[in-house]
Amino acid sequence: MKCRHCAAEVTQSFCDLACAPPSNAYLSEKQLDSAEIWAPLRTFVCGNCFLVQTQDFHAPGELFVTDYGYFSATSQSWLKHCEAYVSMIADRLQLGSTSLVVELASNDGYLLQYVKERGIQCLGIEPTLSTAEVARAKGIEVVTEFFGTNLAQQLVAQGRPADLVIGNNVLAHVPDINDFLGGVTMLLKEDGVATFEFPHLLQMIRFNQFDTIYHEHYSYLSLLAVERIARKVGLTVFDVDELHTHGGSLRVYLQRADTGKRPQGNNFAAVQRSEAEAGLEAIAIYGKFQSVTSGIKIALLEFLLEQRRAGKKVAAYGAAAKGNTLLNFSGVRSDLIPYVVDRSPGKLGRYMPGSRIPIVEEDRLRAERPDYIIILPWNIADEIEGQLAYAREWGARFVRAIPELRVW
Repeated sequence: MKCRHCAAEVTQSFCDLACAPPSNAYLSEKQLDSAEIWAPLRTFVCGNCFLVQTQDFHAPGELFVTDYGYFSATSQSWLKHCEAYVSMIADRLQLGSTSLVVELASNDGYLLQYVKERGIQCLGIEPTLSTAEVARAKGIEVVTEFFGTNLAQQLVAQGRPADLVIGNNVLAHVPDINDFLGGVTMLLKEDGVATFEFPHLLQMIRFNQFDTIYHEHYSYLSLLAVERIARKVGLTVFDVDELHTHGGSLRVYLQRADTGKRPQGNNFAAVQRSEAEAGLEAIAIYGKFQSVTSGIKIALLEFLLEQRRAGKKVAAYGAAAKGNTLLNFSGVRSDLIPYVVDRSPGKLGRYMPGSRIPIVEEDRLRAERPDYIIILPWNIADEIEGQLAYAREWGARFVRAIPELRVW
């Protein structure tokens, strides 16, 4: 296996989760009569550039299909985060009506709607038609293609270089990360800025977040790795924000290496130190991650089996991709968790890939009054607990499996 960035030979395992279907390949009722495509779910770390990455078994077109089921705008806390970001970055870069903001993986217009509200020109790049159509209904222009150097060249030729390029939770989803970031270099104006948010590998290791591993996530990113990749394609990282989203994320700010003039922010060095002190610049730490996954799997299974023997009712909330990784690695099926509640219109009426647990509306909770509600998207557990506060009336308790089993 060759590193997707530096092409060095990669042999050091990071985490092996056996086999799983694509985590966003939600099933229709008709598809229940067909076989699913399962593939090994293995991650490795490059000993040369320290990029953690999946072993590839799928082409992007097989993972990000036209009826992709993930819609960003279903989380209110995420919408507030994006609205605050737009306000901050518009002021920081002094964006106005003549500026152009381009978002890569713009999904359902969850973020660009706030750019549009401020009278700033915007363009979304989104390869999945189902989400792009929702954004277009909001009046947002969307190009339904995968982004890379070819599309960047086309946009620049059309006279559409960007003042700001945004990529939230997309950098990990890119199979050819060199071409993707190389396209960003081409698309930026001389004084343009790009920002990318992604789950921080350091937090993933610290808090046992193995369920964020799935086939659609080609890379698991540190500042160390991103800085090296950016430098290779003519970009420099000049600032970093540490965020609470997705269990601990980074927002990196990049500019063109040849023309960018923004000074380096103080937090850049602080994050560098944190990663170095944690050992991310040495191979040893990466080999220890596998051991935590089995313990989490066993704890979840023991809990579910104990409740089944006791005759307790269990449900799950949030048909998140991370939940699919957890359920499939743990071998959980509908005999232990009979249904998952979700609010996303793209998931309701479908079934979880692999486990084939049905995804239902929230009314089912009120009707069946489960004793335990397992929150699969643990990164927004507080938001979900607030939404489901009424379940406390019948004595329901909440459960999360990561970073360790917790019942409250």
